[in-house]
Amino acid sequence: NTTHEVINVTLHTTLAATTKLVVPTPAKPILPVQTGVQAQQEEQSSGMTIFFSLLVLAICIILVHLLIKYRLHFLPESVAVVSLGILMGAFIKIIEAQKLANWKEEEMFRPNMFFLLLLPPIIFESGYSLHKGNFFQNIGSITLFSVFGTAISAFIVGGGIYFLGQADVIYKLNMTDSFAFGSLISAVDPVATIAIFNALNVDPVLNMLVFGESILNDAVSIVLTNTAEGLTRENMSDVSGWQTFLQALGYFLKMFFGSAALGTLTGLISALISFFNFGDTHHIDLRKTPSLEFGMMIIFAYLPYGLAEGISLSGIMAILFSGIVMSHYTHHNLSPVTQILMQQTLRTVAFMCETCVFAFLGLSIFSFPHKFEMSFVIWCIVLVLFGRAVNIFPLSYLLNFFRDHKITPKMMFIMWFSGLRGAIPYALSLHLGLEPIEKRQLIGTTTIIIVLFTILLLGGGTMPLIRLIDIEDSKARKRNKKDINLSKTEKMGNTIESEHLSELTEEEYEAQYIKRQDLKGFMWFDARYLNPFFTRRLTQEDLHHGRIQMKTLTNKWYEEVRQGPSGSEDDEQELL
Repeated sequence: NTTHEVINVTLHTTLAATTKLVVPTPAKPILPVQTGVQAQQEEQSSGMTIFFSLLVLAICIILVHLLIKYRLHFLPESVAVVSLGILMGAFIKIIEAQKLANWKEEEMFRPNMFFLLLLPPIIFESGYSLHKGNFFQNIGSITLFSVFGTAISAFIVGGGIYFLGQADVIYKLNMTDSFAFGSLISAVDPVATIAIFNALNVDPVLNMLVFGESILNDAVSIVLTNTAEGLTRENMSDVSGWQTFLQALGYFLKMFFGSAALGTLTGLISALISFFNFGDTHHIDLRKTPSLEFGMMIIFAYLPYGLAEGISLSGIMAILFSGIVMSHYTHHNLSPVTQILMQQTLRTVAFMCETCVFAFLGLSIFSFPHKFEMSFVIWCIVLVLFGRAVNIFPLSYLLNFFRDHKITPKMMFIMWFSGLRGAIPYALSLHLGLEPIEKRQLIGTTTIIIVLFTILLLGGGTMPLIRLIDIEDSKARKRNKKDINLSKTEKMGNTIESEHLSELTEEEYEAQYIKRQDLKGFMWFDARYLNPFFTRRLTQEDLHHGRIQMKTLTNKWYEEVRQGPSGSEDDEQELL
C-alpha cells in the first residue's frame, strides 16, 4: 500500500508538472478601443491638451526671445521658464477659483507623454551633439561616475530614508519604495550649470565630466527606478535579502547592457546603410535626395526606443547609445545638406521639448494635490547632497591614480555643486505606482521641492561660486560681466558644430588619426579599425560634388529671396 501511494503521488506530481509545461502562454490582453461618444470626448480632451501645451510652449518661446533681445544673458533659460510656469500655474488657479474656466485636465503633466514624446528627442540630441573626442577620452571616468556613482547615491538616499522611517524620524517607507525614490532623485540635469560652463570657458575636462555624467546618469537612474518597480510588482515576501539583491542586480545588468547593445547595434546598422548609400549603380543613392535621406535618419533615431520598450528594455538607454553611435559613424556618411538638417532639426526639437518640460514643471506646483512633510523634505535634501558628495569625492580621488589630467579639489567641488535635478525625477515620481495615494503625493511633492531647490538655489549660485573659487579660464576672467551669455538658444542658432561637418579624405584621415602616436585604448582601436569600416572616407570628387550641391541650394535660395516682395536692389546692396 505504501509503495502504491508513493507511485500515485509521483504520478500526480509528474502529471501536474507536465500540465504546467504544456499550458500555453496567455495572450496579451487587447486594450479596449473607445468608440462613439467616448471616442469623441477623448478626441476633444486630447485636442484641448495639445492646444494648451502648444500655447504654453509659444509663451515660453516669446519669453526666451525677450531674454535674448534685451540681453538678459545672466539668467539661465531653464530658470526663467520654470519661473514662468509657476506664474502661469498661479494665474490658472485664480481663474479656476473664480469659476471662469477649468483647465485642470489640460495642465496635468502626463508621464506617458513625457516618456514617449518629450524625453526621447532630448536624450537622442544629447548623445548626437556630444563632442566625441572629449567624451571617449574620458569614457572611463564618465562611466564610473554615471553608473557606480549613481548607484551609490541611490543606495545612500534610499537606505537613509528607509532607516530614518524605521526610527520614526520621517514618514515610513518600505525598502523597495525607498530605493525607488533614491533612484529617481539621483538623476541629475545640470542644464543651467552647463550654460555657465560654456559662458565662462571653464576647463573642458570638467565640462565633459559633468555633461557626460548627466547624459548617462539619466538612463542609469531610469533603469534603477524600473528595477525597484519590478521588485515592487513581484511577490518578494518569501525571498531573502541576498536573493532580492541578486535578482535586482541581474535585472539591472540585463536592462543596462541589453539596451546599450540594442542602441549600439541600431546605430551601426544605420552606419552600414549610409555607408553603401553612394552613387554606385548597385545601391540606392539617397544622397541625391536629401529629404529621403533625412527621413531615413529620423526613422533610425526613434527606432531603438520603440523596439527596446516593446521587448521590456530601457528605451532611453537604447536611444542614447544609438545617438552616440550615429553621430560618430553614420553622420559622416551623409550628404552635407542632410548633416545640417539633422543638426539643426534635432536642436530645435530638443529645445522645444526641454522648454515644454520645464514649463510643466513649474505648472505642476498648482496642478497636483500635494502632501507636504517638513521633516521628510529636509532629510531628503540632506541625503541628496550627502549622496552626491559620496559619489563625487571618493571616486574622483580613485580616478586620479589612473588619469593624466587630474581632477582637482576645486573641480570636485563644482561637480558636487552642479548636481541639479530636473524634470526626469519628477516624471519618474508620477510614474511610480505607489499605494496608498498619500504616499504617491508625498513622493511627488518632495521631488518637486528638491528639483526647484537645486535649479533655483544651486543653479543660481553656480556662477558666483565659480568666480569665488577662481576656476574659470584666464581669458574669461578678464571679460566684463555684461559679456557673459547664458542663452543656450542664442548660441545654438549662431553656430554649427564643426565636428559634425567634418569630411576627411583618405589622406587627411590617415594623417590626422592613423599615424597619431598619442591615441590609447578605445580611441586607437576606433581610429584603426571601427571608423574605417563604418565610415566612408570621401574622395576629392565626393567633396567637389558636395560643394556644388550646397552652392546650388544656396543660389536657389538667394534667387527666391531676390524675387520676394521686399527684394529691391538697394536692400541687396545694403545687405552685401
